[in-house]
Amino acid sequence: MKSLWSVAFLVLLANSVYLYPADGNICYKGYKVYKLQIQNAEQRAFLLDFAKSNGSKISIWQEDTMTMDVLVDPQMQIHFKNYIQAKNIDSREMISDLQSLIDEENGQGATKSDEFSWTRYHELEDIYKFLDDMLSKYPLVTEAFTIAQSYEGQIVRGIKISFKSGNPGIFIESNIHAREWITSATATWFIYELLTSHDLEVRNLAENYDWYIVPVLNVDGFIYSHKKDRLWRKTRQPVAHSDCIGTDGNRNFDSLWMVNGASSNPCDQDYAGPAANSEPEIKGESEFLLANKDKLNILLAFHSYSQMLLSPYGHSRDEVPPNFDDLMQVAEAYAKAVGSLHYESQYTYGTSGGAMYLAPGATLDFAYNEADIQITYTIEMRDTGRHGFVLPPAHILPNCAETMAGIVALVKEADRLGYMQPKYRAIN
Repeated sequence: MKSLWSVAFLVLLANSVYLYPADGNICYKGYKVYKLQIQNAEQRAFLLDFAKSNGSKISIWQEDTMTMDVLVDPQMQIHFKNYIQAKNIDSREMISDLQSLIDEENGQGATKSDEFSWTRYHELEDIYKFLDDMLSKYPLVTEAFTIAQSYEGQIVRGIKISFKSGNPGIFIESNIHAREWITSATATWFIYELLTSHDLEVRNLAENYDWYIVPVLNVDGFIYSHKKDRLWRKTRQPVAHSDCIGTDGNRNFDSLWMVNGASSNPCDQDYAGPAANSEPEIKGESEFLLANKDKLNILLAFHSYSQMLLSPYGHSRDEVPPNFDDLMQVAEAYAKAVGSLHYESQYTYGTSGGAMYLAPGATLDFAYNEADIQITYTIEMRDTGRHGFVLPPAHILPNCAETMAGIVALVKEADRLGYMQPKYRAIN
């Protein structure tokens, strides 16, 4: 009996070291990501049920009309492969060892310095120092604003860039999902370019539109993704009567909240929260958008990954907004501009619910339905699954270039269709 207990203890110890190495970060050694080809509704339903019934051992990373990317715990992989083979679901291994990608991400260009750059990913403290630097260097055209104070007491900060009064406004939300680091990296680069670039297209964007940019909305989750769990997605506010922490901020807005496709289980990644606007970050952004609705013509929510532009609606697979044709025309302009660059990245587009998955209570639907922002998209950035959420730093600047080219084209097409007339005439 004693030897059996010893073996059990060693197994338990091995698992605990495996999950929590000496530096305190959760370790994903041996975790694999598979891309699955979905042929019918039965296969999709099976995979969704299988993932839910196996809790943290299986996590759906990405889903669209034809594929699903799934992260699988090492102990579950044989079982998982047997099950999908039994259901005739084709699979391809995209990531053989997730921890090796995380290590690569941390290692590339990771030398700390006082200079803010786009050769590595930065933590919240560095991003806020960058904002302070831009505010200090360009005081005549920049202005700080605050969205909210998070559950853990962090301030959710934004920067307004305005070269003249009366401009139509564009709002950019970034990092509502903590693990999507490429979004805040791109947002900070975009801020820098608006203030410093001499390119004529960028100067037109900077000087003829007012920009309201929030580099990190989910500040608590973002800090946690750097300090503890690279794959953390949700906020960090505890949930009453549950041991699970956090809410999916992109399901928490008070617009068709919990209508279809979000979870009421606090342990799920897409948990919508105990009530709409339960998260202070979401409540704060909602109030900001409503207070400034007469100044905002476009809202862009930066996400990763899958290289898609998603328009409203998120609550339905079939329902489309009244200006759907215009939204698709503007999205097509974005995709063509990105595809014309030498990287040849391909972006697709459609409604959030129809092209990807159901997501009620999301930013884009709140902006469209409640704040009357008629040109509204979720931009799902690089890549299409080779690295997923753990995009190597070498991709930051190419992704930034693609985003700038896409937004230049998007704004031009929206303007051509008549969406960029100022909503207000007062001096702001």
